[in-house]
Amino acid sequence: MKPALPHIAQILSVCLLLAACSGRVATPAGKECTEGLRIANQELEDAKVKGFSGSISWIKAAGLLTDASVHEQLEKYPSCADKVRRARIYIKEAQK
Repeated sequence: MKPALPHIAQILSVCLLLAACSGRVATPAGKECTEGLRIANQELEDAKVKGFSGSISWIKAAGLLTDASVHEQLEKYPSCADKVRRARIYIKEAQK
């Protein structure tokens, strides 16, 4: 019969790792990044549907949001949030 202790230790390690990883998103910058990306991507899609996807401002916004997504995955939330704010400005400019 195998001892259960190694399995319990592995399960506990995985739980602790998941808890540690999920805590960073709960910071104000993490929330701003995540929520801002969701909103900005929806605004970008709406602008595309309205026919603004060929404008320079729309293209700049799309690039910033792509970069912001990478920063979100790397947990660089302040940088992500900054890029989202800048992208939303370009989206608004594109719709003028």
